[in-house]
Amino acid sequence: MNKLYEQYIKTDSLPTLFCPGCGNGIIQVAAINAIHNLGIKQDVACVSGIGCSAWIPCYLKLDVMHTLHGRAIAFAEGLKFARPDKKIVVFTGDGDCLAIGGNHLIHAARRNIDLTIIMVNNYIYGMTGGQKSPATPKGSLTKTSPFGSVDEVIDGCDLVMTMGASYVARWTTAHPVQLEKAIRDGILHNGFSFIEVLSQCPVQAGKNVYGEKDAASIMRTYKNNTYIWKDGTEAPKGKIRIGTLRHNKNAKEYIEKADWVMAERELERR
Repeated sequence: MNKLYEQYIKTDSLPTLFCPGCGNGIIQVAAINAIHNLGIKQDVACVSGIGCSAWIPCYLKLDVMHTLHGRAIAFAEGLKFARPDKKIVVFTGDGDCLAIGGNHLIHAARRNIDLTIIMVNNYIYGMTGGQKSPATPKGSLTKTSPFGSVDEVIDGCDLVMTMGASYVARWTTAHPVQLEKAIRDGILHNGFSFIEVLSQCPVQAGKNVYGEKDAASIMRTYKNNTYIWKDGTEAPKGKIRIGTLRHNKNAKEYIEKADWVMAERELERR
């Protein structure tokens, strides 16, 4: 076994619950590499909700809170207030984050609190049997849209940028090196960091979204259907933008703002 993997993985908990071909392992390794290369293993705490991707940190030899469905960001905010010295990394899925957790997401983004959110987007509720999520493409046949989904799709990156998130990136499991760098940049960024990862789910999304259950083929589709966005570039028709979508280093972080207000009030009392 890879020596670095052994340093971070609870080998007595293996094998993982991930289905064959799932992208969660790629994301897990990218996060491990980012944390290790930053040398902050003792300074990181992970939080997750419920779902396939919520299991990613549960196999790590780190401080981990495995919390309620949709509430990972709320728990993470509380942990950040209690331990502002910690680097908090949240692992969540498109259903967990955009549906039941959507309200927590938009308020954490508008506060610009120093959290790193890794949202694994496999376009479906994978663990609970293949229901449509807020990210499921229109027309998809799922357990809860047997005649095709008619809902408008929520773009998580656009949503958090509208609400004020100061670091936003999107990559895919077919871009593991770039994903690792985005996680590293997100952790280092002093503010709300949101990293969306387009990830294959051969079991549920494979049959309901892609019409293709081969993980390698789905990853090739990600490469073919995306383009790396740069400011001023024109979007190729029908392709999804990936890359660093926003990096505002000047935005004031929430706890720092709160501390400043409290300090001002204390001076006034004196």
